[in-house]
Amino acid sequence: MKRKGFAKPWEGYVYLAPWIIGLLAFTIIPMIMSFYFSFTRYDMANPPRFIGLDNYVQMLSDTRLHNSLRVTFTFVFLTVPFQLVFALFIAAIFKKARRGIRVYRAIYYLPSLLGGSVAIALLWRQVFNQQGLFNQILSIFGIEGRNWIASPDTALYTLILLAVWQFGGSMVIFLGGLKNISLGYYEAAEIDGAGKVQSFLRITLPLLTPMIFFNFVMSTIGAFQAFTSSFIISGGTGGPIDSTMFYSLYLYLRAFRHFNMGYASAMAWVLLIIIGIITAIQFSLNKKWVFYDD
Repeated sequence: MKRKGFAKPWEGYVYLAPWIIGLLAFTIIPMIMSFYFSFTRYDMANPPRFIGLDNYVQMLSDTRLHNSLRVTFTFVFLTVPFQLVFALFIAAIFKKARRGIRVYRAIYYLPSLLGGSVAIALLWRQVFNQQGLFNQILSIFGIEGRNWIASPDTALYTLILLAVWQFGGSMVIFLGGLKNISLGYYEAAEIDGAGKVQSFLRITLPLLTPMIFFNFVMSTIGAFQAFTSSFIISGGTGGPIDSTMFYSLYLYLRAFRHFNMGYASAMAWVLLIIIGIITAIQFSLNKKWVFYDD
């Protein structure tokens, strides 16, 4: 009988070698170097000089960093829930098979494919500037618009709207979850006299909680790392008046404009710790509201 699997144990490692090399070269080694640089003063032109915890201590008095944290947390706390609610709403609409439904699903998913691209950010800047499409629509109703991306009161909210618009990935996951819910639950609820709202609250939402939790965690992590939209729309300045200065954008500026790679590395590890703590809290609370059918 012919032996299944690899003829020799090392053959499996040969096939895994490209992935292992990529993991080492682009993830593990850079992380180790970044951790070391976070304790140094390093401008990429001269050798790094060890300074201990000075970079982390400097963060305590860096008001621009504090503002970037405030902007980022505001972005996360507004973007994630609205994005998930909108994604679930659209998924519920597209659950039933209708004529041309696949085309509509593809159209609604398209912004997520292009969401991180420079082209979409440039398009968004054109839509919300003084002469943009949004103001043209408002003018039809006699409302005078403004340069939404140039006002510190509204600039961040245009980026939040852009992020919410990119709900396609969450929508697809919700759609898969909705299709996996047995119709027997709804038939039994209908026999008991439950309406559509009651069925949604008592059946659909509880059975979708695993997908809601997954989307919640992944969307939160992604929102904390937001960069492209602010960089393109603000011209890389985080303006106006740092109102769109995301933490990742400020990290980029410290690293590649101020050439303070040591401080930027320390910022990166602080961001990792923040995301890790929030993710740990999410996992610690999931047993109280996530329902698994098994």
